[in-house]
Amino acid sequence: MFRVYVRYDLKPGVREEFLSRLESIGLRRAVLAEAGCLQYDYYRAVDDPDQVLLAELWTDRRAQQIHLEQPHMRAMPAIKEEFVRQTGLETFEV
Repeated sequence: MFRVYVRYDLKPGVREEFLSRLESIGLRRAVLAEAGCLQYDYYRAVDDPDQVLLAELWTDRRAQQIHLEQPHMRAMPAIKEEFVRQTGLETFEV
């Protein structure tokens, strides 16, 4: 399996709007319907109101790479431009 953690350091004060935008386009639902997706969950940081963690779990690395090419992912660059200050990425074989 292939695990991905994406840390979104958001622009100040936009965390709930960021998460609402993702919900409004049905991103999580669409990703969970993809072949090979086992988990795709967003978590609010406890000690930082401007941080969100995305935890992904895939059957393998190839499934995650195919995910990045899906039509519903095309909205992400504009959303990130609007809300995200910096992104951190960690990947693991599990």
